[in-house]
Amino acid sequence: MAGNGDEGGAVGKESINTEIVTLTRHLNEEQTKHREATGDFTLLCHALQFSFKSIAYYIRRASLINLSGLAGSSNTTGDEQKKLDVIGNDVFIAAMRSSGRVRVLVSEEEEEVVTFDQNPHARYAVACDPIDGSSNLDAGVSVGTIFGIYRLPEGAKGTKEDLLLPATSLVAAGFTMYGASTQLVLTMKDGPVNGFTMDNGLGEFILTHPNMQMPKKRGIYSCNEGNSKYWDDPVLEWVASLKSAEKPYSSRYIGSMVADAYRTLLYGGIFAYPADKKSPKGKLRILYECGPMSMVFENAGGQAVDSKMRRMMTVVPEHIHDRSGIFLGSYDEVQKVIDVHKKHGITGS
Repeated sequence: MAGNGDEGGAVGKESINTEIVTLTRHLNEEQTKHREATGDFTLLCHALQFSFKSIAYYIRRASLINLSGLAGSSNTTGDEQKKLDVIGNDVFIAAMRSSGRVRVLVSEEEEEVVTFDQNPHARYAVACDPIDGSSNLDAGVSVGTIFGIYRLPEGAKGTKEDLLLPATSLVAAGFTMYGASTQLVLTMKDGPVNGFTMDNGLGEFILTHPNMQMPKKRGIYSCNEGNSKYWDDPVLEWVASLKSAEKPYSSRYIGSMVADAYRTLLYGGIFAYPADKKSPKGKLRILYECGPMSMVFENAGGQAVDSKMRRMMTVVPEHIHDRSGIFLGSYDEVQKVIDVHKKHGITGS
């Protein structure tokens, strides 16, 4: 017989949150704060959301429906394409076309820009890497999508020249990580960084990390030291200083930019992929990797610079698949990189 203190067992004690903030609700609430808003940006973000959910679904089922392995071709930057690279790219293109709000799309998987002539009055452009880190897919390592959204100026014809812009021109940027859970990180120009987690039961992204701010410093560095043979002297000196510190830094490197960046965003530290003697311009693409990531990190209180110590968000790509070296992370940790390079006469000016 139940006593007077009985509250209905486990069911009675379970706390149910009925004020869940989904990505859809978040976008709608943000739109109402801007009386001049037309709703176009919100509709574009809904299309992005669908593409993230679709890619997450295919990645979860990849091994079961024979989507792992190579597709037998390479993309415009010379990387071997996985089957999921091709599917992710097709999903992205279809979602952006059907949104009716995107005039032009740049994808890592497409040599030229994709122009949507059926949307001649659309005012947005999107740059994306549909599945970043796909070489790790067969090993079950976290991969992700990186994206940046630009608003085209009046009179823009939707050509690739319209996209040769610095990240300071971005209106929004972010990334989605597909791992143990699907995490979406989204920020808007001069706005907070918000993190959402995919609830597979509801089929919705739920706001779980509002107003993300990264630690100002943390003793963790993330870089591919297998390339150290090709590094310039300032980079070698910087890494040596981390190892010889009174409390040596911890090294954490996954090899998937989205996974390494997300860990750095949460815990602090620094992620680096510098230009070197083997890749003088760097390996990562400015429009759809370095630029969007630098906006996320700056809005979260961090810093991002290229290998010439220029603020990453001000670097203008020379072509749509242009590359750069990058250092991004906690403010003080990136500052240490800048200070070491300054000793070698590299000031970013």
